[in-house]
Amino acid sequence: MANTQKRDYYQVLGVTKESSEGEIKKAYRKLALKYHPDRNPGDQQAENNFKEAAEAYAVLSDSSKRAQYDQFGHSMGGQGFSGFEGFQDSFRDFGDIFGDLFEDFFGGSARGGGSRVARGSDLQYSLEIELTEVLHGKKVTLNIPRLETCDACTGSGAEPGSKAETCSDCRGAGQVRMTQGFFSIAQTCRRCQGAGEIISNPCKQCRGNGRTEKTRKIQVKIPPGMESGSRLKISGEGEAGERGGPRGNLFVLVQVRPHTQFKRLDDDVLCDVEIPFTVACVGGSVEVPSLEGKVKLKIPSGTQSAKIFRLKEKGLPRLHGGGRGDELVRVQIEIPKKLSDEEKKIICLLAQKRKENVEVSKGFLDKLKDTFK
Repeated sequence: MANTQKRDYYQVLGVTKESSEGEIKKAYRKLALKYHPDRNPGDQQAENNFKEAAEAYAVLSDSSKRAQYDQFGHSMGGQGFSGFEGFQDSFRDFGDIFGDLFEDFFGGSARGGGSRVARGSDLQYSLEIELTEVLHGKKVTLNIPRLETCDACTGSGAEPGSKAETCSDCRGAGQVRMTQGFFSIAQTCRRCQGAGEIISNPCKQCRGNGRTEKTRKIQVKIPPGMESGSRLKISGEGEAGERGGPRGNLFVLVQVRPHTQFKRLDDDVLCDVEIPFTVACVGGSVEVPSLEGKVKLKIPSGTQSAKIFRLKEKGLPRLHGGGRGDELVRVQIEIPKKLSDEEKKIICLLAQKRKENVEVSKGFLDKLKDTFK
């Protein structure tokens, strides 16, 4: 009789009855990685999910059992699922699945001999540049301390003239497999610490590490339009890998220093400029700063304070795509702090013409009347 408490095996793995063997394998691998007890210590629900997925895969990965399940459901024609004890042989056939799991868990391969190479570490360098350097980009030379392959032993870690021996405990795999019930768990070999080799005569220059620290000069090109907080990836310029493994990468974190005059707004720049109140009133032209020097800006009559003018393509280059942004000039009306008597007279006359009240001393007002009698 069917076990009505069990979920459908296809539903457990998230596949359909039309799914291929490869799709079923891929779905199971994903669930096994997610719910494996090594990744979820003490989590009973995760362990149950792992067992459920393993049971579903044990049936659906076997063509004859899958056919029985498709026809009869969980009863499988009266055979049912007899527990993992009856599937030990099937689990031995899962080497390709668990081999992949070991690689994801431990960063190495579960099969094959020889020393375990490891990719070198990535490095990050923080670089500050000026906003004006964003305009055209720049080339910089960086001094990067990093681990390089030892010249004496060429990365083997063994003294020249000698060589490493294959670890007898793991036979060069770097890992040993332990089986408990239906769980198969790989652990790093304690004897060789995952290297797969034992170095009895370590290199004197690198002390068996296979790498020594050196400082290298690396030239990096900062492209125009670079944004603050962006990272440049320099492939293969990180640290050397262990035992001849590939190099890591160098990441250059670019920070753009704040500018005293310009504020960056994506590809545009904003600049605040003071203009004389006389120019704001009657119009004229003023010189304003740009990233490439002074430029003329025409001011129409009646310009109000905080008015923004746009200088086309005077901003920063677009990092992804052609062209440049604009420069935004925000004008502020400059009010003189000190005026001569003559200037005050002219302003007062303007106020009278505009019928505006201004406060001046009686003596100054008498002088003003005498001037315009």
